[in-house]
Amino acid sequence: MDKLDAMQIFVRVAEAGSFTAVADQLQVARSVVTRQIAALEKHLRVKLITRSTRSLTLTAAGAAYLEKCRVILNMVDAAEASLDEEKAVPRGRIRLGLPLSFGLQRLMPALLDFAKVQPHIELMMDFSDQRSNLIEEGIDLSIRITADLQPGDIVRHLGQCRLLTLASPAYLSEHGQPLHPDQLRHHECLVYSMTMSAATWTYQVGAQVSAFPVRGRIRANNGLALTQAAAQGMGITRQPDFIAEPFLARGEVVELLQDFAPPPLGIYAVLPSNRYIPHRVNVLIEHLAKALRPA
Repeated sequence: MDKLDAMQIFVRVAEAGSFTAVADQLQVARSVVTRQIAALEKHLRVKLITRSTRSLTLTAAGAAYLEKCRVILNMVDAAEASLDEEKAVPRGRIRLGLPLSFGLQRLMPALLDFAKVQPHIELMMDFSDQRSNLIEEGIDLSIRITADLQPGDIVRHLGQCRLLTLASPAYLSEHGQPLHPDQLRHHECLVYSMTMSAATWTYQVGAQVSAFPVRGRIRANNGLALTQAAAQGMGITRQPDFIAEPFLARGEVVELLQDFAPPPLGIYAVLPSNRYIPHRVNVLIEHLAKALRPA
């Protein structure tokens, strides 16, 4: 049994709460993971994990051992990374969590350039607009576009994007054009959301940022889908510039409420809070920051 490998697998199992999830992350059979944990427990002569049909729970000894494993593995990562930095050859695998539309439109060119200049780094890209749990899913770096960072998030600010309020000429011809954010309540709005709870959009009005209620019967967690609906005259939507620009260029939508700019969305590199950040990940972050820097 390789002790470091066993410790790494134990930490992953403890954080994910699942043998199957860790097996999927490592692309091995579930039995490989369970045998490693069993061998580690036999070596230590102590029970680390209590197994039930539905969940895994750390024993008191397991919880104490987990913290020591994290310290040791972080030290190993730091030692290896320092050698890599001295050799100036980043290598290894990076698993990325990427927002769907922004990832495809803005990040893919930069990531492909990175892959060309860093041949010793493997990129595993997971595209989703759902907020991912970096630790449970084994993600090394997630790119998020948000105005609402979570407490405890470890981030680097990479840039920002503007939010634009959009509608088709056909919709405005039939329903009129709102001249103030407060008038949005009288319009059908296409809201980025996965719930039907009350929604508000924020705008800069004078010296204040104010929230205005909006209503609508079409909601989605994908901005491209909502912009397509707006282009077809289904209502008013508010989307980031990287989604809006092609529709504006084709004349399918026009920008509204330009005198009331919404607060911009931040573009962030979000890192897992429980581990040392490898050199290869820092190199990628620097590459993305440079690629997203305004010309």
